[in-house]
Amino acid sequence: MNFAYSKKKKIFDDLTLTIEGGHIYGLLGKNGAGKTTLLKLMTGLLFPQSGITTAFGIDTKKRNVSVLEEIYFLPEEIWLPDVNVAGYLKMYANSYPRFSHEQFQCCLKEFEIDTTEKLKRMSLGQRKKVAISFALATQCKILIMDEPTNGLDIPSKGQFRKLSAELIGDDRCIILSTHQVRDLESLIDTVIILDDSHILMNNTIDQICKRIVFKTLGSLDNQPDVIYSEFTPRGYLAVTPNMDGSDSKVDLEILFNMTTQNANLMKQMFNH
Repeated sequence: MNFAYSKKKKIFDDLTLTIEGGHIYGLLGKNGAGKTTLLKLMTGLLFPQSGITTAFGIDTKKRNVSVLEEIYFLPEEIWLPDVNVAGYLKMYANSYPRFSHEQFQCCLKEFEIDTTEKLKRMSLGQRKKVAISFALATQCKILIMDEPTNGLDIPSKGQFRKLSAELIGDDRCIILSTHQVRDLESLIDTVIILDDSHILMNNTIDQICKRIVFKTLGSLDNQPDVIYSEFTPRGYLAVTPNMDGSDSKVDLEILFNMTTQNANLMKQMFNH
């Protein structure tokens, strides 16, 4: 797939990406890397100049109703009409055949939303919670959220992780585009890293852990296996090849920095 906003601004050059059900994807990339553009191409809000984007085997450009009913895109900047929650449901819920009113109310209760208040009068965080609750309740097979934790307080971020994890199934996938990797680190099971018009990584957390180990070292002396490190007040956050089947927790921020700075090495390690 190729996409450009103009001859001088080429975003994607021969990009290939496959998304499967049963996963919560984390889409990571620098500012301007094209994350939001990619999400819009996936949903049929933008069309590639060449190549094709499909969902369930159907070209998203066709805007087929059966596809639109199964994809929900929650943008970073949300707009909500000047109605209360009941009015919002009346306007939009019928567009999604499997919309769960029970799930919607469960999410609102978890987020402690006053359903009688007009949406326009709510704070940014409260409006974001309503929008997230609706997105989760659509029960679409493809749920795409751009920076979903922006505007949420610390407790709400935990509630978001809990509610999202409960909804994933073998036939559904969630795609989360984010810079707030610490907020979503425990939720994401597959990492997509976008950089310089290409996909540098599309691997599960398990695949990553089998190949590399994340550790904290007091010093880099006599550590010849270290392939990447960053100094912090706690010591060096380091990455080494996993030679003995060790277990470690993936640090998404370190993984992203290492991948974008050492793209060729990472392609070799992950057979890209």
